[in-house]
Amino acid sequence: MNATRQRTTNVPRYGDLTSAQVRRAVHDAGATLVWPVGGLEQHGPHLPLSVDMDIPDALARQVTAELGGLLLPGQPFSARSLPQSGGGLHFPGTVHIGGAPFIDYLTECLTSLARLGPARLVVINGHYENEGLLFEAIDGCAQDALFPDTEVLAFSWWSLVADDWLGEHIPHFPGWHAEHAGLTETSLMMYLRPDVVGADRPSHASPPAAGVYRHPVDVDEISNQGVLSSAVGASAELGERLFWHLVDGVVELLGKPPRDASP
Repeated sequence: MNATRQRTTNVPRYGDLTSAQVRRAVHDAGATLVWPVGGLEQHGPHLPLSVDMDIPDALARQVTAELGGLLLPGQPFSARSLPQSGGGLHFPGTVHIGGAPFIDYLTECLTSLARLGPARLVVINGHYENEGLLFEAIDGCAQDALFPDTEVLAFSWWSLVADDWLGEHIPHFPGWHAEHAGLTETSLMMYLRPDVVGADRPSHASPPAAGVYRHPVDVDEISNQGVLSSAVGASAELGERLFWHLVDGVVELLGKPPRDASP
């Protein structure tokens, strides 16, 4: 039962290692490195700008605790927010990096991490528009040369939500592109960081269609104060169920370590 499970926040961190320790701790021990990638983006009047970083960071900490490994510092800046999936830049607060430099930046980070020779690199994404650029950066790294002995696994957290879970808990699901600041993100934040969640529960009756870009955009038509679907019905209980559903999904996806790791 979820009620008996406790989140682990104090986990081994890559940044706490010294230079003299890092090779032994990462390569020689066959370590798993877990890297949360997120963003600073508007999330309506009720959620903080940090949602897209807070959720993958919390998941990364728990995954590090469940599987053993080292937590990398989170990447807090993201690809450009788009109107049909994040409300766009019409709402203040979003800090973004252009697509081409974002891919270059991620590629440089991945190249540096590859030199460490970890057994596994797990990248957990929390910002919708990051996904394609993140995958492109990984795919362009010539993995056979850079990561010859490293298993690289990258995913957005929502990709691990099972259809039957959605059917049971969110029967009128608007699609992940439109779940921006909606029921799932609000519930997760109520569980993870209730102190920063406001009392408003905005609702938008006509979520934008997936895969459709329109210019010029009517901000009032596409969202309600930056919310693309509905936060009505959000609860910490739903957020708790979803969080542990995701943790279990990651652990199942990863399975056993790719090579024996020292205790």
